[in-house]
Amino acid sequence: MDEDLSLSASTLAALEEFLAEQDKRVQQFEQLHAAAEDKFDQDGVAAGMDLFEEDWNLSQFWYSEETSKTLAEELLRGATPETTIAVVSAPSVYAAIKKMNNLPTKEIYLLEYDDRFKILAGAYFVHYDFRRALELPKKLHHSIDRVLVDPPFLSDECQTKAAVSVRWMLRKPEDRTDQHRTIVATGERMASTIAKAYPDTSMTDFYPEHSNGLSNEFRCYASFDGEKWKRIDVALT
Repeated sequence: MDEDLSLSASTLAALEEFLAEQDKRVQQFEQLHAAAEDKFDQDGVAAGMDLFEEDWNLSQFWYSEETSKTLAEELLRGATPETTIAVVSAPSVYAAIKKMNNLPTKEIYLLEYDDRFKILAGAYFVHYDFRRALELPKKLHHSIDRVLVDPPFLSDECQTKAAVSVRWMLRKPEDRTDQHRTIVATGERMASTIAKAYPDTSMTDFYPEHSNGLSNEFRCYASFDGEKWKRIDVALT
């Protein structure tokens, strides 16, 4: 006897609702993309971060609004019009930056694998693949004052290659000013790797949170004490 594969009315209704929501999301995204081609207002696009679904195959986990805001504020605090900034693999932080009024500098780049985020950064978007750590625009070479990086995978390979990109972009130590800042947001279990890859950073007492929850405990590492965090001494094993 063949098994009855028909769906119940309630299941069909739920499926139709899900598909309708997906169609609505696609339409909204297409509208934003069309607006981008017409030189849309960037602040309006920033408000649409929730339109970008997380792609777990790309290890995408968006920060909560509060975490995104905190990281954005600390990255920008004290910046000047001459400060050049890179946000690496953290589009939700970039979206939080775009929502801010009176940005201290226009030179804020988003390095990201997912090309959907071109509509957030426009001319400041750089397609980035950590596996090709040095395939970056020459204009970024030793020209970045501040960087925030959240490598997509909790592996030594990903963390180390992302650090290679960061070192390539940051100004040389002898050329750095008081504008220099490094922020790394990643899993707590990567602490030893981060200590080697970014020797000028320390773990802080700030715990980044994600909007949809994440089982891996995240920590923030920084080269400075901020208004929202302090660096702490941690014994590494």
